[in-house]
Amino acid sequence: MRRALFKGICQFVAVVSLVVSLFPVQAAEIASNAKQAAIIAELTRQADAWDKAIIRKDRAAIEANMAEDFRQIDGEGDVETKASFVNGLVSAKLEIDPYTVEEFDVRLYGNVALLSGRTRMTGRYDGKPFKSHYRYIDIYAQRDGKWQIVSVQISKIPQQ
Repeated sequence: MRRALFKGICQFVAVVSLVVSLFPVQAAEIASNAKQAAIIAELTRQADAWDKAIIRKDRAAIEANMAEDFRQIDGEGDVETKASFVNGLVSAKLEIDPYTVEEFDVRLYGNVALLSGRTRMTGRYDGKPFKSHYRYIDIYAQRDGKWQIVSVQISKIPQQ
């Protein structure tokens, strides 16, 4: 009887030890998931604020979100620098109507984040109405603790 009791106690201690030894891994995973969720929320807010700055042509806010070495590849395959991209957005010839981003997604890879979505944009250029439907991917990099957009790639979706 003592032997059975001792064996039962040993098995119980082994199970408790196993569960306790797994807890730090689970706690670290929970903390990592919470940190990841916070970064995704931060980037989502930042991307939304950038879209709104573009609509209102707020040069300072647009530029603050962009790295100095920013590049965009547009739907025609042309490459834009930070200066040419911003100058195009704030041009008096361009007026963009408020828009929403569909199928928005954020993927994290350490200090790099890929933000993607689909946008149906309308507005006027040089007084003439335009419609644009495209998918995009914005690449953000975290440098010195700050997330900034370093690259944009746009793929046009044909009008239906």
